[in-house]
Amino acid sequence: MIYSLQIFLAIILDAALGDPRSWPHPVKMMGRLCEKSEYLTRKLLTNEFMAGCVTVLIVLSVTLAAVLLILLGMAGISRILADITAIFFIYTSVAARDLCRHSEVVYQHLQAGNLAEARKAVSMIVGRDTEILDSAGVSRACVETVAENSVDGVIAPLFWGMVCGLLAPICGLSAISGTALGAVLYKAVNTMDSMIGYKNDRYLHFGRAAARLDDVCNFLPARLSPIFLAAAALLLSLDARQSLRIVLRDRLRHASPNAGHPEAAVAGALGVRLGGPSRYFGGVVDKAFIGDDRRPLTPQDILTTNRLMYLGSLLFILFMLAGRFLVTGLI
Repeated sequence: MIYSLQIFLAIILDAALGDPRSWPHPVKMMGRLCEKSEYLTRKLLTNEFMAGCVTVLIVLSVTLAAVLLILLGMAGISRILADITAIFFIYTSVAARDLCRHSEVVYQHLQAGNLAEARKAVSMIVGRDTEILDSAGVSRACVETVAENSVDGVIAPLFWGMVCGLLAPICGLSAISGTALGAVLYKAVNTMDSMIGYKNDRYLHFGRAAARLDDVCNFLPARLSPIFLAAAALLLSLDARQSLRIVLRDRLRHASPNAGHPEAAVAGALGVRLGGPSRYFGGVVDKAFIGDDRRPLTPQDILTTNRLMYLGSLLFILFMLAGRFLVTGLI
């Protein structure tokens, strides 16, 4: 019971606070560590792929050592202090509130008819060019990024966190400390992918290891996500059957091996079509369509996708806690 309360406390902290810009945040530190490591390895190694591999090893090793030392140090002072620190790490590994906050800003600008500001706001959370998007295009970009990041921002860090929580006693850690360690390590992988995992001239070879590791870490969470998004769709009176049908049909149409699963689930639940041609760095990328074009996208779909993400994530957490109970007999 205590473990479940600790997990929900971390989720409540994210829902209530998000990520205040003035607070120290592990992800910011990971980002700086990735930048410094890239600078160092590029200077020392001429082979870009090997330099990227070493960067990944440095970031993961330093992150693991730092978090482990902090948790063990806090445990040496007080078990309660160690648990509070672990909850903080888990809270900072989840990004549901910030994702919704950014998307809600896009929605508000669209509702106010301020397309220029909506384009600017959505450019903060997507990688594509947004200058020529119409209202439906901005809504589509926002829905896609919320759907995809339901895995990166919530499901995957909690999945790996709870898996590590099961293994924690083997290493002499409490379950919540093991969960924090797993969640933060996943976040380090995801942060590296977002910084260097691009297929452009600078990172095509250097960022390959980070991108592939991120694909591996998201493989299972991405494939679990449609189950909970479809269940959430059912509870929200959306089209759960269509959600699962589109997942089975379109999940592999995305260029990413993982992003298509949650995007297909959301597209089916909403009855809209996602994907399609998009502009990146001035060039058009001809992406496949996901879902059926049953109706045009509207700004309201942004808020509905947020609700799907939140409820689907809650159902996933309950599933993982139930699985923990079956394995260990403890909640």
